[in-house]
Amino acid sequence: MLNKSIALYLCVLLNSTLVFAQEEPEFLVPTIDSDLLIDGTGDEVQWNKGEWQSDFWMWRPSDSVQATKQTRFKLLRNTQYLYILVESETDGTEFTTPNLKRDFSTYSTDYLTLLFDTFSDATNAFSFATNPIGLKADGLISGGNQNYRSDRNYAWDTKWTVATQITEDHFTAEIRIPFSAFFYDNSQNYWRFNIYRGNPQINETSSWIRTPQNQLIGNLAFMGKMVFESPLKKARNPISLIPYVSGASQKDFIEVTSDSRSSMGGDAKIPIGNALNLDLTYNPDFSQVEVDDQVVNLTRFAISLPEKRQFFTQNDDLFKDFGANRDVIPFFSRRIGVAQDLDGNTIENKIIAGARLSGKLNSNLRLGFLNILTDADVKNEIPSNLNTVFTLRQKVFDRSNVSFFFIDRRTMEEYDFIDDESQKNSVTGIEYNLASSDSKWSGRAFFHKSFTEGLNEDDQIIGMRLQRNTLRHSASMEFIHGGEDFRSDLGFFRRTGFLKIAPQYTFRIYPKNPKVNSYSFTNRSYLFFDPARNYLATDRVFSNSIRKSFLNSSSLSLDYTNRYVFLTSSFDPTRSSDGVELPENSSYTYGDLEISYRSDSRKRFNLDTTITYGSFYNGTKFTVENEINWRKQPIFNTSMIVNFNIIELPKPYASRNLWLISPKVDFTFTKTLTWTTFVQYNSQGENLGVNSRMQWRFAPLSDLFLVYNDNYISTDNFSPRYRSFNLKLTYWLNI
Repeated sequence: MLNKSIALYLCVLLNSTLVFAQEEPEFLVPTIDSDLLIDGTGDEVQWNKGEWQSDFWMWRPSDSVQATKQTRFKLLRNTQYLYILVESETDGTEFTTPNLKRDFSTYSTDYLTLLFDTFSDATNAFSFATNPIGLKADGLISGGNQNYRSDRNYAWDTKWTVATQITEDHFTAEIRIPFSAFFYDNSQNYWRFNIYRGNPQINETSSWIRTPQNQLIGNLAFMGKMVFESPLKKARNPISLIPYVSGASQKDFIEVTSDSRSSMGGDAKIPIGNALNLDLTYNPDFSQVEVDDQVVNLTRFAISLPEKRQFFTQNDDLFKDFGANRDVIPFFSRRIGVAQDLDGNTIENKIIAGARLSGKLNSNLRLGFLNILTDADVKNEIPSNLNTVFTLRQKVFDRSNVSFFFIDRRTMEEYDFIDDESQKNSVTGIEYNLASSDSKWSGRAFFHKSFTEGLNEDDQIIGMRLQRNTLRHSASMEFIHGGEDFRSDLGFFRRTGFLKIAPQYTFRIYPKNPKVNSYSFTNRSYLFFDPARNYLATDRVFSNSIRKSFLNSSSLSLDYTNRYVFLTSSFDPTRSSDGVELPENSSYTYGDLEISYRSDSRKRFNLDTTITYGSFYNGTKFTVENEINWRKQPIFNTSMIVNFNIIELPKPYASRNLWLISPKVDFTFTKTLTWTTFVQYNSQGENLGVNSRMQWRFAPLSDLFLVYNDNYISTDNFSPRYRSFNLKLTYWLNI
């Protein structure tokens, strides 16, 4: 019966791809012989060879009319550079520019974003963004740009130039991007292209290619074509060397030790052909990476924190985009180079060297290969491991693909503290990823199998998800069956041995109201069963929400959630050191009401607040979550996160008040000099941390970092635990 259901589901996925693609408008990119001066004026005579493209469509607040304030653009090229000239109409010169950082956030700010799909696969693209004062943001797009959180990677940087000019009724951006910044197929004479704009002056977002507002702005299904007047030459991407030197001074107040050390290492980026890149790293140093955000964890499961190390974030979709959210993640890069000591504290596990090969073998086939060697830490019983990931992704139909992966972790030698069963682990899998040409249909079907010594019975996971997203309706269904013996040492799993069924439906209303963008009504359900207990229900979640979104970017929402939990093992929700755990094989039904409000983020003072109250296991929980922001743009930004939980459980179980307080101060003195200080107090973790980070970009993609870290134990009059100073210099050299 299960096999028949799977076959039917796969047929639906395959048939959903067979839709007609919309006709894509196109324009000519003329070839010039000379170079252009990038000064933001666009007054060189060569620009007369290009024709203006305009007629931008609104995306918000309405997707059925053209933009009130229009934007127009033209493109030129020579043998070395691609040139873009953009003129955008404005209401005066008051712009929203929160800071001067590279890779600035475009949320509720004035911005322009250009997308180049250089292989015309409607799945991957290069992104370049700027604003009226000429800030830069560049990134890589994957997954068709259908999901804002997972499909945009701004860790990728390249060298390019932009200059802007502002007048009373418009601003002009002149951009020069070297062809060496792209990977492309020079056998075709066109790229797919789109440009979209955020205009908070009038609460309007617009795009050259008309895009339904139920889809993400910049969705790669909705693009035009830029046709080159003359053929492109073969890509000649330079070899990049990025050496670093660093020095650190640190003191451990618990072990009463201190030391100073210096190190050298670096990265290399070696292009192979038109579309492959080999990244090498030796003795990498991540001391400049911003610290993780503290969280209060009231669940039975571990928390996955985002990857911030640049070596792992570039082209990471080839490695991480498998499985299903937090339930099935076969590869989670934070398993490499991050470990736990004997007391359960998170520590660095030194990476000796690594290599990553990623890119296109041809227009339809992508390759990813990652190989990293970590050092042994015998004191903390951490072995030296060789970690390998190999992936292939073959495009099928218009935008869908079939993917294969193989993941392997194995110790490099025998250790007394490692048993035979823990010396190696492998996982392999195949997936079909659906994305219809109009983005109305999306989904995934996958099969994963692990290979672990002594665990070879129920070691498979199968899963499926199908979603239909139109202007008014969004409906999805997810099914996952995970085996009890399935393991992935380089993955992240909230649980093993489960059956999950998760339907979801959203209905949207777009009123003709000058202040309201939309109303949405959503019902979510999550059902989990334990196959080892004759499919006993372990979790049932039913959630209903109403959301009102205003045109000024503010929103108001009301949610009611009802939960049922059967504890298969004992658990203390407060995680108190002396708390009595709720007993295993006990069940609880509880629910809560939540109201959330987010104010107009265009304003210099704005807030995001959520209040929740209801029953919690066999007691009650009251939660207030606040994030308050104030800025003196574009130099100074400050924020304060204050989360407070009152958990009251009947005796003998623990009742506790939990605080998370996180003030943050951010100075961007210039486009090249920034200073950020982040303080975090978490009463659940009994920890106070300070991270202060200064960055000076003294040359293109070359930086000097000064980082100060301080850590205190909050239960002992905030006595110091660990303190460090790090100085790091990196330099980007093209050969």
